[in-house]
Amino acid sequence: MRAGIHPEYRTVVFRDAATGTLIRTRSTIATDQTVEIDGQTLPLVAVDTSAASHPFWTGSARVLDTAGRVEKFNARYGQRDAARYGKRQR
Repeated sequence: MRAGIHPEYRTVVFRDAATGTLIRTRSTIATDQTVEIDGQTLPLVAVDTSAASHPFWTGSARVLDTAGRVEKFNARYGQRDAARYGKRQR
């Protein structure tokens, strides 16, 4: 590999803005902020959401009632369209 063309791959810390959770990993991302962890000064990157605060991963995601939505749609538009186009109801 040619020298001087690759970004620096180093240990960084990502902080979730919603929960304050710190995640130590390796990355090439550039940042001016730092944080001290376990006696080491590491680059800090603030992120809006991570697995610690995302609704899908925390279990607080809403489940849509698709059956109820389909029935509601058919109740509203099913009879009218069936009569209009000569389709029979199931």
